[in-house]
Amino acid sequence: MVSRILKSFFFKNAKGKAGRYAQNSTRLLELVKEVIGKLQKVGFRDNLSEFQNGVQLLIRMVKAYASGEYRGLPWKSLLSIVAVLIYFVSPIDLIPDFLPIIGITDDVALVIWLLKTLSGDVSKFSDWEKNEKTINIG
Repeated sequence: MVSRILKSFFFKNAKGKAGRYAQNSTRLLELVKEVIGKLQKVGFRDNLSEFQNGVQLLIRMVKAYASGEYRGLPWKSLLSIVAVLIYFVSPIDLIPDFLPIIGITDDVALVIWLLKTLSGDVSKFSDWEKNEKTINIG
């Protein structure tokens, strides 16, 4: 399914927008708000907690990058994250979100694929995030 999503017009469109978003902190933060809104609207079940936790991690990565706190994220990885989040918030994609239950399937598959693909960057960010909390608390 992921290969179909990546080849789709909808994902290519999201990739085309990603660079413009990534260069603008305000647009990145607006995207984060849209993603949070969609997460709340969809109201995920417990069996999608891996997905929800993954999206929240991506949100934190984008926020830290946009604020300038974290710059350890390669540009290519940032573009991939932003493209996936743009795809996620779009109601019309490979499987339209208005279709009950199955409408979110493509979004879930894409986010989980991205987290696995960028596992090294995700791990580095998670380590950085833990160290930041330790420094700020201590």
